[in-house]
Amino acid sequence: MSTAAPLDRSAHAGPASPTNPIDPTGPASPARPAAASARMRHARLSPWAAFRTFWPLVSGNRTAVLVSALLLVVSAGCDAGAIGLAGRLTDDVLTPGDLAAFWNPAALWLGLAVCGAVAAAAGGCLAGWTSEHFLLGLRDRLFAHLQRLPPDGLDRFGTGDLVSRLTGDVEVVETLVASAPVELLTSAVGALVFAAAALYTSWRLALITFAAAPLIWLGARVFGTLMRSATRAERDSNGRLASLLEESLANMPLVQAYGRQQAERAKVHREGRHWMRAGLRQIRLSSVYGPLGELLETVSVLTVIGAGAWQISAHHLSVGGLLAFAAYLGYLHPRLQELGELVVGASSATAACERLVEVLRTAPGPDVSGPGVPAPTGPVRGAVTFEDVGFAYPGERWPVLDRVHLDVPPGLLVAVTGPSGAGKSTLAGLLLRFHEPSRGRILLDGQDIASLPVDEVRRHVTLLPQESMLFDGTVRENIAFGRPDADDAEVRAAAVAADAHDFVAALPDGYDTPVGRRGSALSGGQRRRIALARALLRTAPVLVLDEPTAGLDDAAAARVMGPLGRLAAGRTTFLITHDLRLTARADLVLHLSDGTVTSTAPPAPEGAGG
Repeated sequence: MSTAAPLDRSAHAGPASPTNPIDPTGPASPARPAAASARMRHARLSPWAAFRTFWPLVSGNRTAVLVSALLLVVSAGCDAGAIGLAGRLTDDVLTPGDLAAFWNPAALWLGLAVCGAVAAAAGGCLAGWTSEHFLLGLRDRLFAHLQRLPPDGLDRFGTGDLVSRLTGDVEVVETLVASAPVELLTSAVGALVFAAAALYTSWRLALITFAAAPLIWLGARVFGTLMRSATRAERDSNGRLASLLEESLANMPLVQAYGRQQAERAKVHREGRHWMRAGLRQIRLSSVYGPLGELLETVSVLTVIGAGAWQISAHHLSVGGLLAFAAYLGYLHPRLQELGELVVGASSATAACERLVEVLRTAPGPDVSGPGVPAPTGPVRGAVTFEDVGFAYPGERWPVLDRVHLDVPPGLLVAVTGPSGAGKSTLAGLLLRFHEPSRGRILLDGQDIASLPVDEVRRHVTLLPQESMLFDGTVRENIAFGRPDADDAEVRAAAVAADAHDFVAALPDGYDTPVGRRGSALSGGQRRRIALARALLRTAPVLVLDEPTAGLDDAAAARVMGPLGRLAAGRTTFLITHDLRLTARADLVLHLSDGTVTSTAPPAPEGAGG
């Protein structure tokens, strides 16, 4: 067991997420690094399984769904009644020329029209309200799940692809889960109403018309299967293109500096062509399906007119009855067409559901709420112990860390070195509970961190990542990101300690100056000092520094050396670095290689090259 004793160091000084209701069927896919991740297998769902997966997000508004559907059914009933009155007016008013018989049916027709218009407007608004609430709820649930994924779990998806799933795919899923039930109910009931009215008017003509219904249903099933495959290809290509564009735009300075614009244009063009082909396939299917339905409807209408002429000649049907039947038919066929389109649309939307389920099946990190063990009541000192800790990414043959034993007293500065891929960042990720050890346990002040809520662990461990991540907000907002309740004096004190106050004060609006997207308005050294101020303000007893001087020139690195010392003072600090100037300041140097850890004393300052 490598036990580190504290050495003399002049720098020493005293110092809730809702449960996701969506439970996709099938096992979770463990997260793993992008480099080791195989190409994701698509989730396969039937339209019914996809509907059941996301229906819980609508079930809270079931009353609104039902009321909107009933209102739209009332509107269809009013239309059917109005058509019947049109036939009556033809036979009782127009044919005999009796104006006196006009007023009563006309008034009733107007009343039905007003009632139908009000019901249609109210039902449409209520259905839209339900759909928009579903979109909001699904996007919130999906984003909450993404927030629970460890960093390398997010690497399974490109940033652009995730944005595509959170926007386009969510909207497509809404058509299946929130809109489809209302449309299905109203179209089915409307079809039954107009079919019953047609049967009542002329059962002989109605039977001729109904013969086309199986053909419409069969066509919808065939086109639905084809459309599902085409939509899946289009949504996947859309996600890949979005990721490619996001990456290329983010790296545009490098692309320009290396003269690789043409190569990047070619990549975007190739992926754009894939997206275009997938979109054209969808267009071809839609372009064929619609006209085929219209052709079938035309054949049916011509058949009805021919048969209706025979019915009139045989005195089985009046002219008004034929006109009414034709009107019923004009309303019935669109309802049948809508039912067929729902089948096609459900197959298409299922592809988007599968893409969202792939995200939801990615295994999240530890539960934020934890197992219910009470948090430490006293102050956390920062003693960190690794007891026989091992870790291997799921699906990997060899462990990244193997039987790591480490006992770090509070306030020690521990430098972590080793070649790339040796497990340095994994060691930090275990401490922050981005991952759980495959074996052994990690203790904070003698308490297993696996028994604590994740938020409680991370409240006592501050991460300063290699990239100085800033948000598109003001300097003040970025410094107070880890402590939103900090007052102006505390923010200013952190900036002073991080050697950032002078340049912040010189900005146009001081601490209220926007830093730009990802801190684009600041230099690399300024961004690093803002990140240092953010870490200083948090005052956690354990600190993880990931290559804090990487990417900085000597002058900028020298400017952050003092703030780094103040940041580490009195805290248990794990410093991941290749910089010998930093390892020379450490109390203990850990070297990782082939999954094992060896500890040595820090090199002498004079051996660090100045």
